[in-house]
Amino acid sequence: MKKTIVLLAVLALILATAAPSDAWRGHGHFRGGCCWGWWWPGAIIGGLALGAVAAATAPLIYAPPVYAAPPVVYQPPPPVIYQQAPPPAAPAPLVQREVVYPHGKYVLYGDGVSQPWQWVWVASSVPAPPPPPRY
Repeated sequence: MKKTIVLLAVLALILATAAPSDAWRGHGHFRGGCCWGWWWPGAIIGGLALGAVAAATAPLIYAPPVYAAPPVVYQPPPPVIYQQAPPPAAPAPLVQREVVYPHGKYVLYGDGVSQPWQWVWVASSVPAPPPPPRY
């Protein structure tokens, strides 16, 4: 709306300043056999005003420029949410203290620091084999 009012005001200014002068009524000088004499300052101001209107309305005539999408910005990875760790399992025995065989076992005594290591054989009490069959 405002541009239309400004455009009409500038157009009225152009018509008022570029109106024919006294040369139209026969009081001007003939140049080259033609009687088209203008009031030159009015023509210059009118031309400047016309140029201002053309410059002001030029963006309305042409399509707006096309802009490319902005470049992709690196996004940091999402923060890691730590969950509560499960309680640790019971520690496994560090040293195997027994080696079992069918007829007995070896048992390890000592800790290697305050008491030396010592393997001791412990025989198992295996029941006696069954007697041979009688015929």
